[in-house]
Amino acid sequence: MRSAARLGAVQALYQMEVAQTDLSDILTEFQSHRLGGEIDGDQYTDADQNFFRDVVTGVVEGQRKLDPDIDAVLAEGWTLARLDAILRAILRAGAYELVSRPDVPPKVIISEYVDVAHAFFETDEHKFVNGALDKLAQTVRGDELSHGKPAR
Repeated sequence: MRSAARLGAVQALYQMEVAQTDLSDILTEFQSHRLGGEIDGDQYTDADQNFFRDVVTGVVEGQRKLDPDIDAVLAEGWTLARLDAILRAILRAGAYELVSRPDVPPKVIISEYVDVAHAFFETDEHKFVNGALDKLAQTVRGDELSHGKPAR
């Protein structure tokens, strides 16, 4: 259910950026109609709605801090602003979890958002997501990655 929540969160963040949708409106729309609902004959997977809400709200409230953190791990000459809007949403959601969700192991976060990238792209964007989130994880949760357990 968290995987579906992550996918929904990325879709919601993308829609907020592209359509300039308000946070409260997007949360209502997704929680009422999209997460676990049926749209145009397609049944959407149930999602952990509290987790969905936490990721979307956390990204929106923390974006001013998250964006420079993401920019710092991108290859020289690249900025978050240069990326496709869906890649921005994926990286922001992954960065939020790495920074603010110590209950989720960093390797799980990276793997989940690589899977989300696969859902949207058929080319090598998943490698880009993997590299950027891995670098960020090394920066913010490196002890967990090197020892395989949460930092204390």
